[in-house]
Amino acid sequence: MTTALNPTRLVIAAIIGLIILLVLIIKFKIQAMISILIGAISIGLIAGMPASDIVTAVNDGIGNTLKGIALLVGLGSMFGAILEVSGGAQTLAVTMVKWFGDKKAAWALGITGLVIAMPVFFDAGLIILIPLAFSLAKRTNRSSLFYAIPLLAGLAVGHAFIPPTPGPILVATMLEVELGWVILVGVCCGIFSMIVAGPVWGSICGKKYHIPVPEHVANQADFDESKLPNFWVIVGIILIPLVLIICDSVAGVVPALSFAQPIFAFLGEPFVALLIATVVAMIVLGLKHGYSTEELEKVMTKSLEPTGLILLVTACGGVLRYVLQYSGLGDVIGNAVSSMSLPIVVLAFIVAALVRICVGSATVAMTMAAGIIAAIPGISELSPLYLACTTAAVAGGATVCSHFNDSGFWLVKSLVGMDEKTTLKTWTIMETLVGGTGFIVALIISFFA
Repeated sequence: MTTALNPTRLVIAAIIGLIILLVLIIKFKIQAMISILIGAISIGLIAGMPASDIVTAVNDGIGNTLKGIALLVGLGSMFGAILEVSGGAQTLAVTMVKWFGDKKAAWALGITGLVIAMPVFFDAGLIILIPLAFSLAKRTNRSSLFYAIPLLAGLAVGHAFIPPTPGPILVATMLEVELGWVILVGVCCGIFSMIVAGPVWGSICGKKYHIPVPEHVANQADFDESKLPNFWVIVGIILIPLVLIICDSVAGVVPALSFAQPIFAFLGEPFVALLIATVVAMIVLGLKHGYSTEELEKVMTKSLEPTGLILLVTACGGVLRYVLQYSGLGDVIGNAVSSMSLPIVVLAFIVAALVRICVGSATVAMTMAAGIIAAIPGISELSPLYLACTTAAVAGGATVCSHFNDSGFWLVKSLVGMDEKTTLKTWTIMETLVGGTGFIVALIISFFA
């Protein structure tokens, strides 16, 4: 359903609608869901879309978007909550630090952060693991940034690039690309991003800025390792959904595995893979770790509280996508991209980065950028690998330049104990390195798609 409208009017409508959206969020502090919905409807009205088409775009946007991610976000939240309360995150961190030793503990924290941020929300992962970074800084008499930055980088990478974290799932859903490809590209982007923004940048920051361990945690006791679950059990459970999803994608393109394709097609369906992992976590990390079914139910139910906002903001991003598509603006954008010979991967990064800088929210930036890119004609005809690279580019753009309008900026500032200027010089640059490096890797991979 594409309404034949004047291209100039469409562009003007899009500009005005996006300005309205940004002003509502930035100036008037209106909730992002409401702002995106108003902005999308404004684009349709100004462009001259029939009211019935606008209503259809809203219904299709919400319905088609939520049906692809609602179960995944919910299951992922419960999976992460079980991992969190069982001490699984601490198990990974403590074990990795032991293996790497104090001298290379920054690498251990970066890897741990990357793995933990896939099933656990960024804020929760940071609060759980930051005491370990402080403990290392106190023991080695170094700036806390030497260990905090690698941890933050790992968390930022896992949060941005690798499912089952919600960001790449919502982008992949809008672009209609299999999560197996997104995971493979996301891991490649994530490894390089973590190295550059984590141990490398953390070492520079640790030498340049001496940030002492905050007083309220300076005398904090170390983890009681006897109460933590087994390291390999945690690794195995986290790998369950990733391996099943990847096997589904690989079985579809490798002739030798064609006999197992029907099995992996079911087990590798993202919601099935996550459901299996969640049930295993409930049994192994919950019931066998001393939790009753009632306690697990409370933990898992509470974990769903933040998912409502994520789902609604994402659904409204779907509305923006369908308004752009049904109005015909997607054709205009597509023609403009073609005339500029600008790769879609590059366009995706630029759009996401601009929204990120203006609005601050990575979720909103991913949602808006994915909506705009998904509205471009012919996007579904691109190869799965190229679409996965586009997904990573959106994630990279939505990560760069965290500053005063980003809640993560203030969380890091307060937890690590830095002033605003130092936070800009350390955390903001780290986020930009994460997003920028991931984008460059995705761009390079896209050349082979």
